[in-house]
Amino acid sequence: MAQTIDLKNVTVTRDGVDILKSIDWQVEDNQRWVIVGPNGAGKTTLLKVAAAQIQPSTGTARVLGETLGSVNVFDLRTRVGFASSALVSHIPNSETVLNAVMTASYAITGRWNESYEDIDEKRARRVLNEWNLNEHADRAFGTLSDGERKRVQLARSVMTDPELLLLDEPVASLDLGAREQTVQLLGAYASSPVAPSMIMVTHHLEEIPTGFTHALLLNAGEVVAQGPIASIITSDLLSETFGFGLNVSNDRGRFQVQAK
Repeated sequence: MAQTIDLKNVTVTRDGVDILKSIDWQVEDNQRWVIVGPNGAGKTTLLKVAAAQIQPSTGTARVLGETLGSVNVFDLRTRVGFASSALVSHIPNSETVLNAVMTASYAITGRWNESYEDIDEKRARRVLNEWNLNEHADRAFGTLSDGERKRVQLARSVMTDPELLLLDEPVASLDLGAREQTVQLLGAYASSPVAPSMIMVTHHLEEIPTGFTHALLLNAGEVVAQGPIASIITSDLLSETFGFGLNVSNDRGRFQVQAK
């Protein structure tokens, strides 16, 4: 096993405020992590460090064996897949779904004058099939439902065969059917032995797919607990993290939560 993420005493400070505080966290290449915590806990900031989008103010952050601050982050980012709702606004509504996925090869969101080989299109079509989008390949991105757009984001994120896959609330705002379809697809992907190391941020336990192995609980920029998911996603630790009494249940690998 190799480490994909190695954070030691990482602090991120903005305008004199510590958004992350002394984070120690290691992720192995065969692990699938979920990050859970209340609004403002620092979850997205932690994901941006993992994505090499920001550097720590203090401490050491290593991503895929490279130390942030002493590596060309533009090269490093090509090895990381990142699915985020912020990406949607950058994909032209007129772009076909096939091109929206294929352009990930160049880390762009709209096709221009770049050229692609047959192997690029073949991989894009295979990825579309994996995410139940093959029938939409020639449709304009702007005509898709929210659930279909989310799956396009996921397809883009794996198009380049990344060594690390980061998911920022990949099913947020979806209706029940679209959410469950996407969670099911994510669970199948996470359970594959050839899938990359994965880290997912979510606010809701019901959105955690099967196949995820570890969890990190974050509050006010500090780690409350981290480790194997069954020992971390518990009533006591979730209640501590959110400052409110919560009962957590687990049914065949899917979590649910209710107030005590």
